[in-house]
Amino acid sequence: MKYVSTRGRAPALSFSEILLGGLAPDGGLYLPETYPHFDAADLAAMRKMDYRELAFAILSRLADDIPAADLKALVDKTYTVEAYSHGRPDSDFGQITPLRKLEDGLYILELSNGPTLAFKDMAMQLLGNLFEYALDKVGQDINILGATSGDTGSAAEYAMRGKHNVRVFMLSPAQGMTPFQQAQMYSLQDANIFNIAVRGVFDDCQDIVKNVSNDLEFKAKYRIGAVNSINWGRIAAQVIYYFKAYFAATANAGQQVSFCVPSGNFGNVCAGHIARMMGLPVAQLVVATNENDVLDEFFRSGVYRPRTAAQTLHTSSPSMDISKASNFERFIADLAGRDYARVAELWKAVDAGGSFDLNADGLFAKVKDFGFASASSSHADRVATIRMAWSRYQTMIDTHTADGLKVGLEHRQPGIPMICLETALPAKFEETIREALNLRPERPAGLENLEALPRRVQTMDPDTAAIQAYIARHADDPLPR
Repeated sequence: MKYVSTRGRAPALSFSEILLGGLAPDGGLYLPETYPHFDAADLAAMRKMDYRELAFAILSRLADDIPAADLKALVDKTYTVEAYSHGRPDSDFGQITPLRKLEDGLYILELSNGPTLAFKDMAMQLLGNLFEYALDKVGQDINILGATSGDTGSAAEYAMRGKHNVRVFMLSPAQGMTPFQQAQMYSLQDANIFNIAVRGVFDDCQDIVKNVSNDLEFKAKYRIGAVNSINWGRIAAQVIYYFKAYFAATANAGQQVSFCVPSGNFGNVCAGHIARMMGLPVAQLVVATNENDVLDEFFRSGVYRPRTAAQTLHTSSPSMDISKASNFERFIADLAGRDYARVAELWKAVDAGGSFDLNADGLFAKVKDFGFASASSSHADRVATIRMAWSRYQTMIDTHTADGLKVGLEHRQPGIPMICLETALPAKFEETIREALNLRPERPAGLENLEALPRRVQTMDPDTAAIQAYIARHADDPLPR
């Protein structure tokens, strides 16, 4: 399996060769040259597998340069019941990602039972083990640079803390996360974790990560790697739970399901798109946005119009307060039939602060062939949906999952199960849960007084050069033994 850039001007590389990096040298994102395909016989065999067996079956097609025994050991080390049952000892946890039935044909896929209570743990825990494995093979260390709107940062830091060959430099918006999210990251005292609170919004943080990734000299000198969903390893790991959910929701071969996915950076739903391209019978991939509805605007109109930092709203589903969806480029590459020159042309406009319209050349008309639909949700919508889920289904959901459930209900089709992807546990968004239900969401054991812990964080302006200088000063700091 070789991987190519969405912009077509980078050499084809193996999974291990792209694992530690982020963007391709030409500024694009990596995709498989062709997607592996699971046929009906494959799917029938996979239906009987547990999560670890399923993970190995899928990843062995995508990471075929890692010896099978090594890959299996990494998967088995990552996906344990102990790692994914944080405070919720339920009989379904042997499945790693339990499927919660709300009513006939309507489900929530539980993805938030990892160490940081968010779906990002599903991929990040594997990525941490893959990084350590790959770096040990070559005898090197790496400096991870990432950006977070809330959950990626803590998931990455908890996956990488204590690793003997990894430092993490994580950028986050200084005012853009809940107190719980901030405390999860900033309270970590590990010597290999560096938190940088940026005076700006998530898109400022993401732009800095891209600027550093495109500075090839700096990237090479200071051994810069990536854990954001621009990293293909993250996307590959997320494909697994789409297959697991499909088998849990269906009984018959070939039966279709639909997924509704809360989305800001397009990474989670991009994994669903890839699962569909690999042969999973998916009827619809429904993108749920909050008030920052750039993706919804595209799927309704064919116009992709990223917004500025000043135009990005701070909402009660803050992990989706994103106006430039990095992974969207991967989908457009497939939509354009892998016309990499066309993708490069489109993103030249985006990178210059512009937009693009896919109506004129007929590309937007092809979106329906990929099963995509979308809608947006507001603060009032998510509060109402949280109340509805509690009263009707006796289920407490977080604000992002509420966006997904609200939009998923609007797109149900007769006879086709609708699976709404959980994003995080309600404890991470206590203020809005209190507003909706007048209840304090339960916290897993050990996290009761998280916000009171001492903090280790550096606040900086959204200045690429200044942040590069900070990384350079700490790029060789001692690592855990």
